[in-house]
Amino acid sequence: MRLLIGIDDTDNLTSIGTGKLVRRLGLELIYKHLAQLAGITRHQLLVSPEIPFTSHNSSACMMVETDTDKVDKLTDYCREFLLKNSASGSDAGLCLAEWDKVNLKVQTFGKLAKEKVLTQKDAVAVAQEAGLFLEGLTGTKGGIIGALAGVGLRKSGNDGRFIWLPGLYELEGIYTAHQLYQNVVGVDRIQDLTGKLVSEDTRIQVNRWPRPVLLNGQIIMLVAKATDEAHEIKQEDYEYQMAPKNIIRQY
Repeated sequence: MRLLIGIDDTDNLTSIGTGKLVRRLGLELIYKHLAQLAGITRHQLLVSPEIPFTSHNSSACMMVETDTDKVDKLTDYCREFLLKNSASGSDAGLCLAEWDKVNLKVQTFGKLAKEKVLTQKDAVAVAQEAGLFLEGLTGTKGGIIGALAGVGLRKSGNDGRFIWLPGLYELEGIYTAHQLYQNVVGVDRIQDLTGKLVSEDTRIQVNRWPRPVLLNGQIIMLVAKATDEAHEIKQEDYEYQMAPKNIIRQY
């Protein structure tokens, strides 16, 4: 069974961010044999003075595979983990959704959360109609809005960047595109900024901030032609490098 787990607003100004906390939770789900973690995405929501947020107003969504008889235990574990580890003053929210139940209304809710101010009442109504688990855990419980939005945006297939994939954080150095396909589980395509697929023998320099993006339902690793900027490795040793942060942050 494929599940999406949306989480939002677990942090404060001095704590680790929601993304880091969700990565910890995902690894614990693996360790506890509650699920297999396929990936974690970050989704940017509306930044507005009407919306309370810590730094960027983003939510995180895990995609996991689990057995039907483990769903209740997995849900309880996520709830207890967030209650224990969410920062003081946070408004944590949790959403668990079967992949097939994340309908167009849920996806539309996610897209609207990038454009306008939504309410907890809006989120509850959409989640109940779709039959999704949605719960506020700390503070005002306002994180349910972002948690549900993250699930909808992940299912839409055209929003967000990956902050965890199997093998992603072990990368650093120069790899061929073929090696990257082998080392990072789930990457569907490595392309340049014009959308052109790079050949499998292309040499690519990977920095400490690789962030594939979600486009058309695929996991895409964006690369850019190597520049003349200073690198410890000579530029002639590789033809491409990871797309710069200002590009990736658009997703």
